Amino acid sequence: MSSAVAAGQKAYGDLKDLFFGDALYYAYQQEYFNAISRLDTELVQYYGLDEPHLNTLFHHIGHAEFSVGDFELYYRMHTRAGRAIKAVIEGAVDEEIRNEAIYRLAKIYYQKQQFVNAAHTIEKLKGKVPEKLRYEEPFLRAQIYIVNGKFTEAIRLLNDIENAEGVEGFAGYNLAVALIRSGKQEEGYRQLARVGEISASDERVQSIRDKANLALGYRLLEGGSATEAKQYLDRVRLTGPFSNKALLGSGWSAVAAEQFDRALVPWTILAKRNVTNSAVQEALMGVPYAYGKLGLYGKSAILYGHALESFSNEIEKLDASITSIRQGKFLEAVVREELKKDRDWLVNLRNLPDTPETFYLTQMMASHDFQSSLKNYFDLVELQRRMEMWLVYLDSFNDMIQVRSRYYQPILPGIDEKFRQLDSKIKLRVAQRDSIANRLEKMLIAPRPDYLATVNERIYLQQIDQLEKKLKREGKLAKASVQARIKRLRGVISWKIHTEYQDRFAEADKNLRELDRHVNAMQEDYQSFVRIRQAATQSYRGYDKQIQILRAKIQQAQETVETLIARQGHLIEVMAINELEQRRQRLEKYQVKARFAMAESYDRATTKQSETDLKKERQALEAEKQQPASGEGTP
Repeated sequence: MSSAVAAGQKAYGDLKDLFFGDALYYAYQQEYFNAISRLDTELVQYYGLDEPHLNTLFHHIGHAEFSVGDFELYYRMHTRAGRAIKAVIEGAVDEEIRNEAIYRLAKIYYQKQQFVNAAHTIEKLKGKVPEKLRYEEPFLRAQIYIVNGKFTEAIRLLNDIENAEGVEGFAGYNLAVALIRSGKQEEGYRQLARVGEISASDERVQSIRDKANLALGYRLLEGGSATEAKQYLDRVRLTGPFSNKALLGSGWSAVAAEQFDRALVPWTILAKRNVTNSAVQEALMGVPYAYGKLGLYGKSAILYGHALESFSNEIEKLDASITSIRQGKFLEAVVREELKKDRDWLVNLRNLPDTPETFYLTQMMASHDFQSSLKNYFDLVELQRRMEMWLVYLDSFNDMIQVRSRYYQPILPGIDEKFRQLDSKIKLRVAQRDSIANRLEKMLIAPRPDYLATVNERIYLQQIDQLEKKLKREGKLAKASVQARIKRLRGVISWKIHTEYQDRFAEADKNLRELDRHVNAMQEDYQSFVRIRQAATQSYRGYDKQIQILRAKIQQAQETVETLIARQGHLIEVMAINELEQRRQRLEKYQVKARFAMAESYDRATTKQSETDLKKERQALEAEKQQPASGEGTP
């Protein structure tokens, strides 16, 4: 059993509708476009039924209506998702489904930064909450309270779920934020310290632990508690996402305590890392600064020179990156299929040799705004590809229709002719059967034994009648014995017909029922042929107009998508260029500072060397004065 199927059974129980399960399968693969299109189609068909309660989707209709909004939410169709979820909330659904819909709608408002609407929505949540939202719901409620300034309520909720599974670390961090914003700074600092000591193997929890230590360290550093700040900054992992800022802050905390030799340790580690990072660039300036404070002006000047060279190289690369972005290479890189198939595609972008800009934009690309914009661009490109495939499919449908037309058109006239002949025979036989049935029905009221005479009996009676007519026509008087024999023969036949009437009637009724079975089979074959004949015709007729309309709609949508792709791509390029321009400006400032600092260090190094040389000369002169003059000796 796949994980997707297992997740579906856990959430929805035993799935009874195949098409709903198909939509869930695509949703669990994060292919939300396929999931939405399939579930929308299923719901449209469901609501078009005369008796929808007989459909298998009836057992999941509440979950299906909610899932539409949920999938649209994941696909970032927030407007449609909001309408769908509102419809679920206002409809007659189970309490758990309604509460989950309220939670999703509140989350939409929170993500769109409509915090007042989020607060109003979350307050509508009453009664039992689904087990999977047991801790997520109060966590979201607390976040909404924080942004709306309701810190007391947020603190109360977060205290209850601080160590709950799924929100461990995150709840504690938000609790610290709520405490600090409510004015309880010392208590908030203690809470950050507790979060910074959480022990966990989950990468997400480890990251929030590092973030708590980093936040606390920088707050203490800004507050003048440099020594205490260094203690928390040194807790941050050297391999985590916050390690660069932590190393930089650790160095500054040592500088604030005038322990410049200790500042060199984290800054030297940081300076050896990727120079594209802003913290690394600042460390390149910090290392020679610390050496200068230690009086090693020569080494300081040399390191300032290295920093200046690095900044110059990076500025050149940034200029090349900006040019590359304007040429469209950046967008070509991010839509590569081989990258999107890998979870670490964002990191792998840095390894593309023909797109240097991706190396500098990793931090920006990890931001929520850029990710949303980039995902929208991905979806538009994917939609464009789908529409190109749909046009190819329409061409394939046309080819199929033409093949069917060439096959059926020559043979259908002959089949129709044979069918008309067979149809006439069928109608005749059905009419004969109906006539027999009518006779038998009348015989129930007025018995007619003569109707049930056998063929031989009818022939015999007919021969007797002909014999009597012949004798009468010839005018010959038959002997009494002959007449008696004729009467006796007629009486025997009539006696047999009348005495066997009930048995013959039962046998006739039995045969009629057997005949009905054959007639029904014949009628089914007839209807089957009619359906097949209609299907054969409908398989190649009446599609031209529909295909033409669909083709026009797709082509019109293609034009819209192409326009949106251009706009979205331009927006992403502008965001990337602005980010690179800011980096370039920062590097130019560092360049200026590095030049002045290098010159100052060289001056100080030269002055120090001159003072050292002068001191040595003075010491040499004094030594010469203390020695006796040459040629003088004892008397």
